[in-house]
Amino acid sequence: MKIWIDITNAPHVRFFKNIIEYFQEEGEELIVTARKFGDIHRLMDLFGFEFESIGKHGVTLAEKLEENTRRSYELSKLIIKEKPDVAVSKHSIELPRVTFGLGIPSVYILDNEHALAANKLTLPLCDRIIMPHAIDVWDIVRLGADPNKIQRYQGTSEIIHFKNFQYNENIFQDMGLDLKKSKTILMRPEPSLASYLDANCRESVLSPIVEILKEYANILVIPRFKEQSEIFQDYENVTIIKPPVDTFSLMRKCDLMIGAGGTMNREAAISGTPVISCYPGDLLSVDKFYIQRGLMYRSLDVDEIVNIALRLLVNDDRDKKLVTDDLFEVIIDNIYEASGQPRKYTAINSPKLLLK
Repeated sequence: MKIWIDITNAPHVRFFKNIIEYFQEEGEELIVTARKFGDIHRLMDLFGFEFESIGKHGVTLAEKLEENTRRSYELSKLIIKEKPDVAVSKHSIELPRVTFGLGIPSVYILDNEHALAANKLTLPLCDRIIMPHAIDVWDIVRLGADPNKIQRYQGTSEIIHFKNFQYNENIFQDMGLDLKKSKTILMRPEPSLASYLDANCRESVLSPIVEILKEYANILVIPRFKEQSEIFQDYENVTIIKPPVDTFSLMRKCDLMIGAGGTMNREAAISGTPVISCYPGDLLSVDKFYIQRGLMYRSLDVDEIVNIALRLLVNDDRDKKLVTDDLFEVIIDNIYEASGQPRKYTAINSPKLLLK
């Protein structure tokens, strides 16, 4: 079987890591494509994955349209030549359009109901859509998705990131961090360049929070791009973390996570680290999933965020468990089923994961 995987965002590299490794071990043929954006290429190289670099990210609406059109064309040329049996992606705009045009079965992983433009362009063209129970089916169907093609699971897409994860207790020492205070907070700025968020890439909602909390704890910031690094570079007691690093061990080692994005907040919640979300856009259903289970707090008020943070730094709030479906198994099964070829291996264990 020949499988095409398209990667369009840095978190998707970790998302597909175990899937790529599984198919490699099974002897399946892989075509992996990735656009130039953020840390995608560096992470692909870090994991030793071979890939075709096709396309890049556009910032303005005009650039997004131009880059999307150009990338769709370049991908079409490659896929016409390669002739894969099935294709899979997570929020790739181009893959569903290319596969639909060429009659190739596609599996699409969805976790953002607010990416309206991207969802309208892709969901009507997908053969299989895998999405969390947390997302209202109607929010997806009204954008053109066929309800008969939707498969839901308990949890969020980040659970797959922790498959085969091994915690490094010495991550601070291995990174050579000079931490002067007893408590450490990890922070992640907002996705300012995303089409679904109206934000200035040279400003951050985290700035006033850092101003106060740097007096109480070590602050580690993982910026998304150069402009965000510059926002925090002159703060005392603030360390800029340059990817790629073992973010899973880092967030688990830290005493608190404060994030203005989504993926790392949910990863921290899964790892057991207390999380405060200050995402400046409409809250996603997958974030509400963790909030409802007491694994994440949400506020846009600086004073409230600081008060919650100080309370969590004093009172360790890690003794919560999360039961989810095994998303890895769900995806692997769907890829084989979409291709029309039998799977060589089926998990014996129940498709439930107990995460602490």
